[in-house]
This record gives sequence, structure tokens and C-alpha cells, in this order.
Amino acid sequence: MNKALTIAGSDSGGGAGIQADLKTFQELEVFGMSAITAVTAQNTLGVHGVYPMTPEAIIQQIQAIGEDIGTDAVKTGMLFSSDIIEAVSEQVRKYRWENLVVDPVMIAKGGASLLQQEAIFAMKTYLLPLAKVITPNIPEAEVLTGLTIRSAEDKKEAALRLVELGVQTVVIKGGHDEDESESTDLLYDGREFHTFTNKRIQTKNTHGTGCTFSAALTAELAKGASVYDAVLTAKEFIQAAIEDGIEVGHGHGPTNHGAFRKKKELGNR
Repeated sequence: MNKALTIAGSDSGGGAGIQADLKTFQELEVFGMSAITAVTAQNTLGVHGVYPMTPEAIIQQIQAIGEDIGTDAVKTGMLFSSDIIEAVSEQVRKYRWENLVVDPVMIAKGGASLLQQEAIFAMKTYLLPLAKVITPNIPEAEVLTGLTIRSAEDKKEAALRLVELGVQTVVIKGGHDEDESESTDLLYDGREFHTFTNKRIQTKNTHGTGCTFSAALTAELAKGASVYDAVLTAKEFIQAAIEDGIEVGHGHGPTNHGAFRKKKELGNR
């Protein structure tokens, strides 16, 4: 069975973080494993506490996977500090894990910071050169590149700069596009640009969309898909998850991780 490892924070509310990743892995028929970088006290109303693990605890979790089970793909989510980023990067190099998807989680849906300011340098220096794919949203791409992104050309320039940092493929997500009717993701593989446009769904239940998208992409890479095909499936997965949303909590609710499978089952009847 194909395997995928998520190295990320825990979301007690279940909508994002390793909880969203493991649900996504399971839905896409990949055996999911995790190394927890931080425990958050979190629900649909926001993040109420962040408790990072020590680098040693994270290293031991990763080594437990690397020395026994192994993995076909890895994704990183919330890494929080420069010490954690350096520790994770060292382990990725040690085990020569090439299918690395970096979701540069910086800010929670409610506005809480999930990455310390000084950790941005560590991410650009140690982690991004190891990444097969990076999946920033527009605000994250702006932080990593120093650009202001307002147009399609701005996205392309940001993608070029991220590739210069050593990333193989960039996917800049369009959820923060100014267009209220649709959103467009940009993929750049170092040679060609590709765009993926979807109808924008008017809902407040978008908690964990970035985690879920990158987890779906990681699952498909673990199964041997090309980056382009993995992005296509990840787009379909998250679109279905948002369209067929669920009402949980009183704030920004989660997406429906089972929607993609149910949609396929209905299509096969």
C-alpha cells in the first residue's frame, strides 16, 4: 500500500492540520502517518493556544517512520519555529525523501500566527530547496517573495522567485484572488505555466482548505502520479469538499473530506 507522512500541527477541532491530512490520505486510499510539530487548542472560532513540540520529539517521530515503515511522499504543514524547520529539513535529507510537498502554513483562518517571523528565513534556506512542490496561498507567497500579488502576472513573478529558491514546482493557490466569481491556481514547473480555474463557492466553511489540498496532492504523488495530475486530483478533491460542506461549530467550519469519494461513487452508479 502506498504511504504518506504528514509533518504538521494538530488541530483539536479536526478541520485542519494532521487531522485533515490523515482524513484526506484515507479517502485517497493511502496509508497515512504523522509527526506532530505542535499541539493547538483550536476550533472553528480560532486558535486559542499553540504548544510546540521540542525538535527532539519531532525528530524521534520522523525517525520512527523512517527506520521502519518508510514513506512514498511527505508533506509539511505548520512548522512554527526555525529550530523545528531545521530539524525537519535534516531528517528529509537523511532519508532522501524526494516527494516533499511544503505547505508553508503561516496564519490560521482566524488570523492567529502559526509561524514565527524568524522562521521564514529558515524555511527559505533549509526546507524549500528540498521541496518537489510548494503550495502557498497568495499572502504566503507574498511573504516568501517580498512581492505584492494582485494580478496573474504578479503570480507568475512570485512563482519564478520561488523556483529560484530551489523549489522544483510552485502551486500558488487562488483562494485569495480578488475575483469574487472564480479562483485561479497557478502551477509553474520551472519550464511552463499552467492555470486551474474553479467557480468560487460562497461559504464561510473553508477551515483547513490549504491543508486538505496539499494532503491530496501528497497522496497522489505517493501513488506515483505526476505533479500535474496530482494537482488536478487535489483540485477536484478540495472543490468537492467545499461544495458539499458540513455545518460544524459557530465560526469558519471545516470542509467535507468524504465528498470526493461520494461524488465518484454516485458517478459510477
